[in-house]
Amino acid sequence: QVQLVESGGGLVQAGDSLRLSCLASGRTSGRYSIGWFRQHPGNQREFVAAVSWDGGNRQYADFAVGRFTISRDTAKNTVHLQMNTLRPEDTAVYYCAADPVVYPNQVTRTRYEYDYWGQGTQVTVSS
Repeated sequence: QVQLVESGGGLVQAGDSLRLSCLASGRTSGRYSIGWFRQHPGNQREFVAAVSWDGGNRQYADFAVGRFTISRDTAKNTVHLQMNTLRPEDTAVYYCAADPVVYPNQVTRTRYEYDYWGQGTQVTVSS
């Protein structure tokens, strides 16, 4: 079992930045890719970004390219999501998730592949 805890959400104005963190604990000795997803009220969770176990493979949703950066500190079991130039439409609950993988550079955008999820952190961007 892997436990995930997100932090760093909050209320900001359009154009501001936030840095979300995802701390993993428990059975972290295995290989896991980490993904960030977000959920708007009434909608399904959508992919935001993901990073492979070795940190070398990073993928982003189209809306995140150029604004968001995902990074991984394996020694600290932490993954960060730096979000810049935030927009009101970025308002959502942000979740991190862990996907057990075989290959160190493996990563997926598909939420059904992720076995472990955090409780989420609210991000609100005012116009």
